[in-house]
Amino acid sequence: MHELSFPSHSGCALCAAKASPWNARRGFLLAAGAAVAGPALAQVEVGSASSMRRLVPAESLERSAVQQYGQMLAQARAQGALAADGNPQLARLRAIAKRLIPFAAPWNERARAWRWEVNLIGSKQINAFCMPGGKIAFFTGILDQLRLTDDETAMVMGHEMAHALREHARERLAKTQATGIGLSLGAKLLGLGDLGNTAANLGTQLLSLKFSRSDETEADLVGLELAARAGFDPQAAVRLWQKMGQATGGSGGIAFLSTHPSGPERIRELQQNVPKVQGLYQQSRH
Repeated sequence: MHELSFPSHSGCALCAAKASPWNARRGFLLAAGAAVAGPALAQVEVGSASSMRRLVPAESLERSAVQQYGQMLAQARAQGALAADGNPQLARLRAIAKRLIPFAAPWNERARAWRWEVNLIGSKQINAFCMPGGKIAFFTGILDQLRLTDDETAMVMGHEMAHALREHARERLAKTQATGIGLSLGAKLLGLGDLGNTAANLGTQLLSLKFSRSDETEADLVGLELAARAGFDPQAAVRLWQKMGQATGGSGGIAFLSTHPSGPERIRELQQNVPKVQGLYQQSRH
């Protein structure tokens, strides 16, 4: 099996999958799955999304994400590191995503139109991410090195999906660019000035954004609820971060921990919120 060697980046991330033949393959668009009965009230409390994100057009950001995601897959395919459709761990990831996706739209109406995609890349890096527009990628390092269960994998995926649903990348870019280019009131009111161009030409920024502590907390809690509604054990979120806390740097490094520092405070917050979604989990099992 070939592994793709990535420079260590700080994008929100994780990974999964055992060695098996990696062949060139078509992109796979994951169907959203069965319709969900009307959105229920959120059980976790994360507040409203920042209005700053409106300074960056969502459409431009999502188009840029699609382009960058495609380039990454092409690079992996060229190096023989992109999982083929028959790969069992890729099938496992897609099955988990298919359970999570139907519960995404209540957190972001745009998600109804996203062309969700899940791919697996051979890399020792412990990483995974979901780009704007629902483009998910896992690296094999996270499943192989942490030996994640389906429930733990769902917590990783739910967390990454939550970053996209809460538009954290859009907000981070808006704040960074507004500061960096000295955004004027006129630009804000009359077409966003350089911000629109910036969103359309992001380069590698989407994979190198560092989210704030509040972003991470939101992603933890929204991901926890997504996974619970989809029938994954909420206690797995605590186990996941305990594993992360015990992880040590291997040859691929712990890229995930560069932006997702593990610690007692994070675990304690999750423990406090598990009871809030336990009923959703129990309900999903019937």
